[in-house]
Amino acid sequence: MLLDPNIENVGIKVCTKCIYDERVSSINFDGDGVCNYCHQIEMLKNQYGTGTNRGYIKLENYIKEMRKHGRNKPYDCIIGVSGGTDSSYLIHLAKKWGLRPLAVHYDNTWNSAIATTNIQKILSILDVDLHTHVVKNTEIDDILRSFFLAGVAELDAHTDLGYAFLLRQVAAKYGIRYILEGHSFVAEGITPLGRNYFDGRYIKSIHQQFGVLKMETYPLMTFWRFLKSALFNQIKFIRPFWYIKYSKKNAQKILSDKYNWKYYGGHHLENRITNFAHSIYLPQKFNCDMRNNTLSARVRNGELSRTGAWAEYNTPPLIEDDLITYFKKRLNLCDKQYEEIMKALPKNWTEYPTYKKRFERMRPLFHILAKANLVPMSFYLKYCFPSKSDL
Repeated sequence: MLLDPNIENVGIKVCTKCIYDERVSSINFDGDGVCNYCHQIEMLKNQYGTGTNRGYIKLENYIKEMRKHGRNKPYDCIIGVSGGTDSSYLIHLAKKWGLRPLAVHYDNTWNSAIATTNIQKILSILDVDLHTHVVKNTEIDDILRSFFLAGVAELDAHTDLGYAFLLRQVAAKYGIRYILEGHSFVAEGITPLGRNYFDGRYIKSIHQQFGVLKMETYPLMTFWRFLKSALFNQIKFIRPFWYIKYSKKNAQKILSDKYNWKYYGGHHLENRITNFAHSIYLPQKFNCDMRNNTLSARVRNGELSRTGAWAEYNTPPLIEDDLITYFKKRLNLCDKQYEEIMKALPKNWTEYPTYKKRFERMRPLFHILAKANLVPMSFYLKYCFPSKSDL
């Protein structure tokens, strides 16, 4: 729900350091009005030495490990590419660091033309090989339709999970021990606990209930496949932006100047289904606007004032022309079906089977794996602790 764009006029509590407000799940404030998510950012910055000499030294040690393990092999690391800012800039940095990355792209057939062109430009100029996995469009649309019919918030969660498992599959195939991920908790913020949950059991259960087609080309990550990757394949996940100073704005300028890379309009908007989820589905059905993640991050980083960020957050999101029409056509939804589902009461991920309780019970193991970079630290923080499930 949009509020008064003037932060001084709102009648709810808003963090004094960002724009997370009291409606955010699992939020609390200290005596100075600073939210727990801002404190978590500072804790992670201290833990990883983000933007300090300590952070750069840690990353340099990982780069040396990658070079050593990749000796006499065609590749020493894998980078998932989407055509967006983070993955594109990470490819640029990897080559600058003397690494030999294999780029991996998960094509859910909803890519924007800009994203596809960006991938081609950068990889061609930097002479980086590309491994692409294309999920059948009818299959991915069936999965998407299942989530839409289920009425849950995680409409495009299958893309994130499918991508994560694909990276593990390709790494195992080529004997590569390192996957570099272009995530930055400083530039993107932290997704509040209880928001945007997904795992393999969740995706499979919803698809079994609402889907029609078999999963044949979709790379479903089950619990045991996830555990095998960490314990037996020993594939490490390194997030360089957790160690170094990183600015999306600076990255975009470098990409534009060097590779004629084009901006696509906003965070996660390089893919049309993600665009639909963030610009239309979540705000209209769940009263949930994910823009506060990145806007809060920009406030913390001094790139935007709180008043400016709050005003932007309380302005309707930009919606791509004909996106709703395209969505309905792809998923074979008539106008009446679409409107009924959008107006129906929202469902929560807790109403469907998941691995969440299992992750919580195995928290000590996942803490060890996270510290060894064998599972992402963000997975441990978000999935291995009890949390409120409301958006």
